[in-house]
Amino acid sequence: MASGKNVSKIKFSPVDIEARKAIDFSSGDTVRVWSKIQDEKGKFRLQAFEGIVLARKHGKESGSTFTVRRVASGVGVERIFPLFSPMIDKIEVTKKSRARRSKLYYVRTKAVKDVRRKLRSAVLGAEAADVLEVEEAPKEE
Repeated sequence: MASGKNVSKIKFSPVDIEARKAIDFSSGDTVRVWSKIQDEKGKFRLQAFEGIVLARKHGKESGSTFTVRRVASGVGVERIFPLFSPMIDKIEVTKKSRARRSKLYYVRTKAVKDVRRKLRSAVLGAEAADVLEVEEAPKEE
């Protein structure tokens, strides 16, 4: 133990930990996470995953994670990213917003209710358009 080495100079991770700690985002913000995806040839490419941050867990310690949700093709997709993962290239905050809660899990059910409401109004709107077309058809003759 008397080797005289300073422990803080040893690099434990290929990630710049101080830069990751400096990223300021919280739940409710929209972020774009660039993650490294390995192709079948062994090459790495970058893939962006943009969505709303639902939760940040464990602060800024080594095991901290954050959950990002987005809607792709009408289906909600959530991914949990470790903050200090070497597979994450960069994290961009695209939109800041103020949330009153630290965990926004209620967005899952709220989004489903909004979609159902929109579908219901779209179906009613389509039926009303059909009724108008039927009423207009005899007038053309």
